[in-house]
Amino acid sequence: MLVLVVYDIPDDRRRTKLATFLEGYGRRVQKSVFECFLPLAEMKTLQQKVQRRIKPEEDNVRFYWIPADALPKVLTLGSGPPEPPPEFYIV
Repeated sequence: MLVLVVYDIPDDRRRTKLATFLEGYGRRVQKSVFECFLPLAEMKTLQQKVQRRIKPEEDNVRFYWIPADALPKVLTLGSGPPEPPPEFYIV
């Protein structure tokens, strides 16, 4: 399943730390938007880890879960459509 993680964090240091953390889970598609293809259990873990990294009274982080059957309906202008990562990497 695809989850979009969208955030608005006014503090530069916390924003940079969150972005660096999210790079381990998905692909950055805009400055404050990540596309993450994750199973449900891992998405819940991600939400909990993000919650520990922010200040809820100052920061705004949103998770949008997009089911697989909705992906063909995504309209993308200026870049490719959301694509899951490869099943494996050859090193």
